[in-house]
Formats: sequence, C-alpha cells, structure tokens
Amino acid sequence: MKDEKNIISRRRFIRNSAVGLSALFAGYPLLQGCTKDEQGAAPGVTSSKTVKSCYLPITDATPIILAHELGFYKEMGIASERPVLIRGWAPMAEAFMAGRFNLTHLLAPIPIYMRYSKGFPVKVVAWDHINGSALTVGKESGIDSYADLGGKQIAVPYWYSMHNIIIQMIAREMGIEPVIQNKNKPLRDNQMNLFVMAPPDMPTAMASKAIDGYIVAEPFNAAGEILAGGKIVRFTGDVWKNHPCCVAVMNEKDLTDQVWSHNVIKALVKAELWALNNAEEAAHILSKDGAQYLPLPEKVVKRAMLKYDLDTYGANGGTGAIQHPDWNAERLSYNPYQFESATHKMVEMMKQTKMEGDLSFMSGLDPANVQKELMYTAGVEEASSELGGLVQFAGVDPANPYVRQEVIAV
Repeated sequence: MKDEKNIISRRRFIRNSAVGLSALFAGYPLLQGCTKDEQGAAPGVTSSKTVKSCYLPITDATPIILAHELGFYKEMGIASERPVLIRGWAPMAEAFMAGRFNLTHLLAPIPIYMRYSKGFPVKVVAWDHINGSALTVGKESGIDSYADLGGKQIAVPYWYSMHNIIIQMIAREMGIEPVIQNKNKPLRDNQMNLFVMAPPDMPTAMASKAIDGYIVAEPFNAAGEILAGGKIVRFTGDVWKNHPCCVAVMNEKDLTDQVWSHNVIKALVKAELWALNNAEEAAHILSKDGAQYLPLPEKVVKRAMLKYDLDTYGANGGTGAIQHPDWNAERLSYNPYQFESATHKMVEMMKQTKMEGDLSFMSGLDPANVQKELMYTAGVEEASSELGGLVQFAGVDPANPYVRQEVIAV
C-alpha cells in the first residue's frame, strides 16, 4: 500500500507540474505583438532611426532588454521601442532577416549560418553575456552524470547553438554517439538522441517525462529545478570557461551610420556593466514580478542569475554541476567583447557537431575570416573605453583584456 501511494503521489506531482507549467507559459505565442512603450530621443539630439529589437524569454537577452528599460538608448539620443518577445529561434532569425527588427540577440552560431549559408549581411556587434546555460535532467531520468546520457532523449534549443555544440562534445568524450532521429525509434545504450525544442516548452516536457532532460539557457534551468522537480548535472560554463552563448547582431547596412550604431552598442555595453553590478535588481526587472519580460517569477530568475554554490552544485555532496571551482566562474556573467580565440574554437567545434540541414558551407569556413568578416569589434572597443575599460567585465586578464585563451575541460 505504501508503494502504491508513492506511485500515485509521483504521478500526481508529474501531472500537476505539467499542468502548472503549461498554465505558467500559456499566452506566449511565437511572436507577441509589439507594445509601443516607446522612449523618445533625448532633447537636442536628432536620430531618425528607432531601435526595434526582439528577444527570446531568456536571461541571454538581458542587455537588449535593460538598454531599453533603463533608458540607456535614450541617454545616447536614440529612440527605442519595447523589445518584442518571440518564442523560437527560427521565427526570430526570420523576422530579423526580413527587416522587422534592426537589433536582436541570437545564439552565437546562428549568425555564422546566416552569413555563410544564406549570404545575409549580419554582424555580431557584441557578446550579450558569458555562461548562463546548463544541462538539466528529470528527477526520474536516471541521469546523475554524463556517463548516464546513453539511451536518453535530450532537447536542445536549436541546431546552431552552443548548447548543441557542448552536449555533443561531452557525449564524444564519454563514448556516447549523438544521433538525430524520431523519438519513438529505439536507442542503443551508447546513443543519445537530440532534437530541437523551444526553451519555454522544456520544463513541461521534462516534468511529463516526454524528455529525459535538456540543455538550454537560463532561466529555464532554474525553472526546471524549482517548478519541474529536475536537477542540474552540469553548468556549461564549467565545461567551457566563460564561453559565449548569445550575441547582439545588426544588419551590416546599419553600421554605415556609425554615430547611431555605436551609440546603440554603447547602450548595450552599459547595460551589461549595470547588470554585472546589479544582478538582483536586473533579475527583478526581467521577471514576471517586475517589468514582465520573462514569464517566470522573480525567485526563479534570481536563482538563474545568482545561485552557484558548492553545497548545492559541487562535486562533493552537490549535484556535480560544478567540477572546476578554481575557475571562479559564475552561473551568468557579462563580457561584451568578441574574443578571436572563442570564434576560432566555436568554428572548429561546429565542424564536429551533428545538425539537420545542409552543412556543406561549414567545410570551407576559415576561423580567421569569420572573426574578420562577422565580428564587428570597433563599437565594443569604443564603448568599453568610454565606460572605464574592458577590465570591469568578467573573465579577462587585466594585463591584456582583449586577448584570452579558451579553457575547455569536460
């Protein structure tokens, strides 16, 4: 009788979690209508171009959101509309390429695909953040470490994502073959099936056991912990130290107006610096209890941005999500500069990563050319210099803040 009650209790938890999460994320269509909430340019400054931006409901979008919400665009003499929420990477990329928005954030590998496969003149004008993602698994998934990923169904937010790159790198190190196949097809014990799922749908899918886990940006790992009974088994920033994830992008044609574009970039860099020094307040603003940019309560967003302790996540007594405490990394942090070493490593790793679609364009990618043609660093260099230097941001060598070595340890 006791076992039967426990089974019923677990089933009720899963059912209630799924219903609760579905209700929580309800009302967020793929593309929400643009609320005008427009901030005009500062008096005495004439700029005919308004910042029209969009974002996924993840903490990666913090700079684009705060630059508007805190009036940093306005300080630079630029009008801006409230950023528009979009639920998926494909519709966001399509809306940007169609010219509906002149600024957005994208997963770092997406602009590579845009420019070199689609021929779209995208430019990465800043990194949005560093770290900020994790591998979260269901309570009854049977996954306690990387070694348990064999035979499991794992969701990624997009094929062209750091998440897909990192989870496949981990799998290769563990002798597990990443495959892309129908979820109903049998898996061998040494295979892990990957598929794309929108981040807001992941906690619900995990709670209902439709998937075993997911690797994604915050705050959906924190949501998985608090709202779906899951656990984080590894932070991605503990695999690749202070890695890039989302980046801010513009159309190359908008960079011809250097006054406008550099002021936009300066507002983004200022927003990153503010978020770095005011993480709790940033979490409140982003949350459903603040300015309602993210569909999650403040306690979830705060956990996503701040909780990174060894008691909870360490190798001894915790979930093992932090294996390298000596890195002094953080769950989510900020550095806007587009480091050449990271571009080189990302291109190298993309070529080893399985994805759907035509990947022929990648064979000819030269990392040095990608850095030169895709990464527009002049705006960040100017902005960080005016705001006190890149040394104020995370993960830099004070002696040479524009150069770094990539550290990766599975």
